[in-house]
Amino acid sequence: MNAENVEKKVGSGFYLNHTLLTTISLLMALPFLWMLLTSLKPLSEVGGSHWWPKDFKLENYKEVFSIENLRYGRWYFNSLFVSFCVTFLQVLTSALAAFAFSRLEWKWRDGLFLLYLGTMMVPGLILMIPNFQIMIKLGLMDTYLGLIIPAAFSAFGTFLLRQFMMGIPKSLDEAAEIDGASTWQVFWQVILPLSRPGLITLTIFTFMGNYNSFFWPIVMLKSADKYTLPVGLLFFESSQGQQTNLLMAAITMAVIPMVILFVLMQKHLVKGIQLGGVKG
Repeated sequence: MNAENVEKKVGSGFYLNHTLLTTISLLMALPFLWMLLTSLKPLSEVGGSHWWPKDFKLENYKEVFSIENLRYGRWYFNSLFVSFCVTFLQVLTSALAAFAFSRLEWKWRDGLFLLYLGTMMVPGLILMIPNFQIMIKLGLMDTYLGLIIPAAFSAFGTFLLRQFMMGIPKSLDEAAEIDGASTWQVFWQVILPLSRPGLITLTIFTFMGNYNSFFWPIVMLKSADKYTLPVGLLFFESSQGQQTNLLMAAITMAVIPMVILFVLMQKHLVKGIQLGGVKG
């Protein structure tokens, strides 16, 4: 087989793979496209045979915020606020725990890490009842803290960051200690910057997971002004009947932060997953 034939086969395989991936991507994007186009239709056009709106109605988005007894703007703020707080705390606690499990030498370190890692095998729904009882005893029902504190710690986050930190040469710690750096300075000025891809990956996963969280908020919250978007949209649908166009407008706006986060962090996310897989 000569070089020309090899080049042709490689080229044909390249175009075939990209065509297949593009087709799959378009198919996966169809539900989002339908949601976006439906959010721009008058109610009379919803459910028709045509996808493209005959009369674009941008007022649907404004009307979502003006519906009586539904505080969509407040729900939006609640979701972003809780997600930012949980993401910050979970990344911080996971980084500290990962540093302790990967860089520090202490008795029963590996055994305790395996025990901590074993909590990932317990389904989240099983932990919901004891967490709920603890929140009641602490008086944190129907509060932001009741949503934030249980999610501020993550065995998965600790495992992910530990894999990155295990791949950093120990000689860097020793060099920093020779220069007079404390353990905290080694963590903050040496290990943490080198773990940036893992931190970004964990940040994306944590923010997306908490922004879309439904079961825990619906259990914890009673006041409508503290609802997050997933819970609020449930009541939006039940109280507004079959106004599908307004519901799709509300969901489209709810998806926007996730789209922006993914577009801005896509390269870091892919890099972090690749590095984590190699080091793991």
